[in-house]
Amino acid sequence: MNERVAIVAWAQTAYEACKPHQRVQEMVYEVVKKVREQTGLKFSEDGTGIDNAITASDDIWDARTISDTPVGDVVGAHHRSEEKVGQDGAQAVFYACAGILSGHYDVTLVVAHCKESQPASRNLITNLTFDPFFQRSLGLDYLSAAALQARAYMDRYGISPEQCARVVAKSYNNARGNPLILRARELSVDEVIRSPLIADPIRELDAYPVTDGACALILAREEKAKKITDKPVWIDGMGNAYDAYFLGDRDLWDCQSLKLAASKAYRMAGIKDARKEIDVAEVSAFYSYQELLWTEGLGFCPPGEGGKLLDSGATKISGQIPVNPSGGVLVGSPTIVAGMARVIEAAIQVRGEGGSRQVSKVRTALAHGTSGPCGQLHTVLILKG
Repeated sequence: MNERVAIVAWAQTAYEACKPHQRVQEMVYEVVKKVREQTGLKFSEDGTGIDNAITASDDIWDARTISDTPVGDVVGAHHRSEEKVGQDGAQAVFYACAGILSGHYDVTLVVAHCKESQPASRNLITNLTFDPFFQRSLGLDYLSAAALQARAYMDRYGISPEQCARVVAKSYNNARGNPLILRARELSVDEVIRSPLIADPIRELDAYPVTDGACALILAREEKAKKITDKPVWIDGMGNAYDAYFLGDRDLWDCQSLKLAASKAYRMAGIKDARKEIDVAEVSAFYSYQELLWTEGLGFCPPGEGGKLLDSGATKISGQIPVNPSGGVLVGSPTIVAGMARVIEAAIQVRGEGGSRQVSKVRTALAHGTSGPCGQLHTVLILKG
């Protein structure tokens, strides 16, 4: 990219099973207040402050029409620009970058929020994603769709339940170094295998837990970024891609849209060999098998070898290509927010501010977000210091 965009500040709430003490506006205010304090920026269109806001939320999850309305004032959108992305937070970051690169904005605030604890069942929410005439009445939701994908993938390549369980154990153990993850604890493979079956072959601990939370970051074009901070994190590459809407039109053991999104991001960032050139990856895996499948789609290993990559130890914090040193989505990161949280965690790694979860010698980090059933939409961003 001739013009560069940088992340100059970020903030996250703690990720909890339920935040009854905070309304959505209060969660958003918590993180917006932090990023403004970090930068000293005001909401302004005179070239001295934040001149645009992008929010990521969803009407159904928030149980209201136009879910960004309650947070408009909090993100400085009173009589000013604000746009909503009704998808994953990484896609909101992608969209914000596009706005800056287009020349329309200099400094953009990006915020994502979700309270998954509000509905009686998130399965009822995700059921609404599916076609109302042919699929919705069958009871399909993200969990049952993921179970179909997990079975297709595991049967095709011989992925074992134990390999999936090791993904979960790694995530929970990594998260002990992340102060924002309140579920972090030492977890054994056997404990994952013994957890209740919720949609064969997915067990309770194979699925990400119901979580409430919000996060925010500020993006700026190069000239502004260098004035705001002496430690900008540059977005060197980005890509996104959709797959087919109907699950029957896709090979569920594959992830073509992720491969396309990654190839776009790698090409933009000048990456030839992802396995060798990426130092750490924050990957949005809502179910344990997805970390294995997504690492294949990202080019860290050949198709069908995600389990072997895990078994080799390469994805540990001390490995060749550490995946989710923060713990990732499996330990608690709500839908909508998950991808932006991955961007923030990747930025933390680039700055070397990860504490006990810090990977050594990080120069290039990958952040990934996904939304839709079985990874319909994927967004990939490459970050560098």
